[in-house]
Amino acid sequence: MVLGLRNYSDMHLLSRSVSNTSLRAHSFSLSFALIPSISASSSSFSSKCRAEPISVPSQPPPVSKRVPFTLSLHGHSWQDPYHWMRNTNDPDFLNYLNQENSYAQAFMADTGSLQRTLVAEMKNRMPSKVSTPVECFGPWLYYEYIPEGKEYPVLCRRLQTNKPGWAEKILSYVKAEFRREEILLDWNEVAEKHGYVHVGQCRISPDHNFLAYTLDATGSEQFMLQIKDLRNGCIIPMAPENGIVSLAWAQDCKTLFYTIADENQRPYRVLCTKLEPGNTDDTLVFMENDPSYCVDLTSTKDGKFITVNSNSRSSSEVYVVDATEPLNGLQRVHERVSGVKYFLEHHFGFFYILTNAPMKENIKCSHEGLYLARCRVGDIQSTTWQNIFYPGKDTCIQDVDIFNGHLVLFLNKDGFPMICSIDLPINVECKHQMLIEDLNPWFFPIPSNSCSVEPGSNLDFMSSVYRVVLSSPVIPDVIIDFDMARRTFSIVQQEEVLGAPSNARSRSSGYELDTLQHRGIEKDAKDKNVELERWKDFSSTYCCERKEVISHDGIQVPLTILYSPKAWKSSQSPGILHGYGAYGEVLDKSWRADRLSLLDRGWVIAFADVRGGGGDDHSWHKTGNGLFKQNSIHDFVSCGKYLIDEGYVQRDQLSAIGVSAGCLLIGAALNMYPNLFRAAILKVPFLDILNSLLDPSLPLTMLDYEEFGNPGIKSEFECISSYCPYKNIRPRGCHPSVLVTASFNDSRVGVWEAAKWVAKVRDSACSSCSRSVILKTNMSGGHFGEGGRYIQCEELAYDYAFLVKAMGVDMN
Repeated sequence: MVLGLRNYSDMHLLSRSVSNTSLRAHSFSLSFALIPSISASSSSFSSKCRAEPISVPSQPPPVSKRVPFTLSLHGHSWQDPYHWMRNTNDPDFLNYLNQENSYAQAFMADTGSLQRTLVAEMKNRMPSKVSTPVECFGPWLYYEYIPEGKEYPVLCRRLQTNKPGWAEKILSYVKAEFRREEILLDWNEVAEKHGYVHVGQCRISPDHNFLAYTLDATGSEQFMLQIKDLRNGCIIPMAPENGIVSLAWAQDCKTLFYTIADENQRPYRVLCTKLEPGNTDDTLVFMENDPSYCVDLTSTKDGKFITVNSNSRSSSEVYVVDATEPLNGLQRVHERVSGVKYFLEHHFGFFYILTNAPMKENIKCSHEGLYLARCRVGDIQSTTWQNIFYPGKDTCIQDVDIFNGHLVLFLNKDGFPMICSIDLPINVECKHQMLIEDLNPWFFPIPSNSCSVEPGSNLDFMSSVYRVVLSSPVIPDVIIDFDMARRTFSIVQQEEVLGAPSNARSRSSGYELDTLQHRGIEKDAKDKNVELERWKDFSSTYCCERKEVISHDGIQVPLTILYSPKAWKSSQSPGILHGYGAYGEVLDKSWRADRLSLLDRGWVIAFADVRGGGGDDHSWHKTGNGLFKQNSIHDFVSCGKYLIDEGYVQRDQLSAIGVSAGCLLIGAALNMYPNLFRAAILKVPFLDILNSLLDPSLPLTMLDYEEFGNPGIKSEFECISSYCPYKNIRPRGCHPSVLVTASFNDSRVGVWEAAKWVAKVRDSACSSCSRSVILKTNMSGGHFGEGGRYIQCEELAYDYAFLVKAMGVDMN
């Protein structure tokens, strides 16, 4: 199991983020996973009203009612005339959303032909059927595929038949039975029944006879538990219960642990249920009373222990349950300490602990991030852990996975992702401080231009093969198996892109291996004998550059720039700047074929890795959150100016896209520099941060105090108030064109945030500009939208068509 990723999954579920809707995101998540105050500075950018040339509907945009409402805090008072929208059951609010949807439809009516063209292009690049490679887990091969013409994946399995022995020689009909495909879960059937589908977690029981999964059929993320008997295909009747979040099986295959959320959707209780006839009462195992902590469940990869992980944004506490004696109670590993995180795995009588806890006083180490320690199972409550090794200079440990014979480390060295394996067991009875390099690590050969390195499910504890998905803006997803015993690798599968440029190059592993030298790492002698393998690389057609942009305080901010040298024109091309900058999450820069429709028409697509998001180490996040959140906004603005000043994007032709918490970034930047951006797209946007964080009854509010600050504290109130996008909309000024999308059942960011922001812009911006701000609300979906394969094409085509219209771009 991947320690940090798996144990922090509850916090990801409870952040204002949106996951990718590709097959990788659907992929048998076997989680079970198969697959200072800011002010507007002077600007040389044009200040003319840019809404005039845009074709707008003859009908005026909707005007919302205003209801006086005053808030006061720390000696400050302010008006919020749209506070009434907080009541989503108000008929006036529903009527307003419907009016806005009608206006958005009228505004976009003249883009219908362009949308159809873009949808056709995107669909034509898709193979009719896509599937994941099989994943060995016990005696079964698990895999997923999306049937031709369908929106969602189907989870399947079949028995392995490639092992030698007498079973391969018996009658052919037995062989055929062995190869029979079993459908475990069809997302399409659920969607057809309920009109919406979102599967949270899937857990196969240790004997492979049961599938437990969580299902949201409304978009509200009120997941219900379903347990399917895979021997007969029947769903086991259970008392209906909503708010289920994470799951873990005990070794008896009859005891299932699960977490349940409170009214604010915070997982806070652990219960267990027994799959026995007549069982109606589930047992309470653990309850977390601190509202800033969430509870998550995982199993150690060897299945011997279940871990109960209670995490805040910055601290953690772990309890363990013996999976063979599941009702014998919990054991706490270490009491919680503010700012200390730790994650747990088990390997032959030892708990391996990934932590940032202060090191022993007699150990000097410059690194202040995560390191690896261990303790014997019998010494679980010991106050001292045995340090195993430390990362080297300029290297950070970001995650760990463990197998019978190998330890896998996810690292970041000088801003580049790296993975290495170390043979187990490790002799740690050494008196001197050990570094990773002292343990003969094998660094997986991966391309230096790969922006995304994601682990596969890697469920088999006994396996020596580690599966990884590599991707970049110019490399379609490549699934690679790394054999840690032989120190070789093989390419299993690459995403197929139909109708792609014919001059796409096939890169060989020789190129791949050479990139290690750029990181100061010598290639393993065995690597040189690897049989050459190939994958498709579009770097000859599309240029992907990484730049370092100087921000307001001299800090260098990574900026990834993607464009087509053939279609791009210096200082004449339109561009899109993506940003997020929250929760320490890395901005997704993996391959997406839909971007080709813009790149081939001369667009530039850029990604700003601002502070507050993921970076080289933990400090990148800390220097962009809380009282330092303004750094994120300054970083983003600096990247936007760079694109124009360096001629990548035409002046007055830059747009911005933000999602969820990323909209704080975009919204604040629009207020600061309205003439820097011609247009923007804000998706399920978190815009009214001040009022939301003042309402502890809302989901995420108390959890987000660690990320954004607590407005109950005066200094933090003043910081939040200085950049809050909703509070700081400029009165009677010109405003960029903006498409705002929201979902009525969104439980993470209330639909009223988008509606309030649009209503206030309508009331504040000049009348011409306000006509090119539109709100589109999905009246039945949730935070993650519909997410279907073809539905996603339609949504992206709509987004792109809006930008084309708002920016006046010729797409011929």
